[in-house]
Amino acid sequence: KTIEILKMIRSLAGLHLKTDSIGIAVEKTAKIIYALKSYIQNDTGSTMQKRDIIPGIEAVLTIYQNYIKQGIEVIRKYEEIPKIPCIYDEINQVWTNLIFNAVQVMRMKGTLTIVVRETNKNMVLISIADTGSGIPEDVLPKIFDPFFSTKIAGEGSGLGLYICKQIIEKHGGTIDVKTETGSTVFSVELPVS
Repeated sequence: KTIEILKMIRSLAGLHLKTDSIGIAVEKTAKIIYALKSYIQNDTGSTMQKRDIIPGIEAVLTIYQNYIKQGIEVIRKYEEIPKIPCIYDEINQVWTNLIFNAVQVMRMKGTLTIVVRETNKNMVLISIADTGSGIPEDVLPKIFDPFFSTKIAGEGSGLGLYICKQIIEKHGGTIDVKTETGSTVFSVELPVS
């Protein structure tokens, strides 16, 4: 009787591991499909509307809450900013990619700092900083290239940062990165008008 119970427990444990593996595979597939969809539909001709971008950033943080709550402290430094002309879904994809990359590079332990403020150049600055390992100097010039990835095969499409750059430039803005060991900051500037 004890042996049968142990066999059943072992079987259930194996089933749990298989379920976890399926969940990871679905998550990876969804991220690739999302990136490819945006890559293909980059010039959809959607109209820009003035929107508040902070709720979009907060929505992304909510989506990744399960990852964040495992050991990432989120620091929000939001100033009051004007609404900016944007294609809201596209701009939200930028936050999705940058925040997810930050969470991954920190291996779910560290500090994620998000700053939103208006600059004196009639621009809005959004910076997303992590306390991960930093980007190696030899990799830095390639990070916005299409299909370039430092992740292991099957873990990333290599399109995330490329798509971010395309979206930001389409909106008349810029994206920049500063990195060193223990700190990477992606800075996005978008025009107010």
